[in-house]
Amino acid sequence: MLSVENLRIQGRREDLLPATSLQGRRGELLLVTGERQDQRTALALSLSARMKATTGSVSWDGVTKTKKLRITSALVDSPGVNEPEQHLTVRDLVTEDLALIPRRYRGALLSKPWLKINRFDDIAELWTEQLQPLRRVELLTALALANPDTDLLVVDSPDRHSADAGGWLSRLEELAYDGGRPLAVVVTVSALPDGWTGPSAVIGNNILEKENSK
Repeated sequence: MLSVENLRIQGRREDLLPATSLQGRRGELLLVTGERQDQRTALALSLSARMKATTGSVSWDGVTKTKKLRITSALVDSPGVNEPEQHLTVRDLVTEDLALIPRRYRGALLSKPWLKINRFDDIAELWTEQLQPLRRVELLTALALANPDTDLLVVDSPDRHSADAGGWLSRLEELAYDGGRPLAVVVTVSALPDGWTGPSAVIGNNILEKENSK
């Protein structure tokens, strides 16, 4: 389980990430809303151990060590961080990403057979900027899960690609509730999709709770 307690990142003039708490469980899709892209990305980076918090804590199964969280988590499509570069074809992107998989798993991971087995051979020669939102999230999450160590998916602002939540929500629900490989899936979004009744949290919820208690 992912547990976040009073997580805060200090910025130059104001908090880059206001105090936030949340929990993400295996077999669950958690949506975390925040109006500002920089705050959503800061949270995503913190949850995946790519950015150090000023105060607060992040733990996975009770372990707070950065190395454990870094190994367990995968950051997906974070703008300005690891979103696919537009000059890459899908084939090139897959080749690059598979090369980052730990060496003990890498031997069987060649781009051509991987694309075919995972049913992406039809888009292999497209530029990454040509991908439709659903195919984009399908591809990027499949690449993240090529690493068997990944138990936590942190997806940064998939709603920036389409106003239609159908372009990403169904795929992430499918991954979270996969009985064969239950994942904790945390997604930062600008607003909850219409009709969403699943788990959710709000960036800065610790601040909001204090203000409401006054």
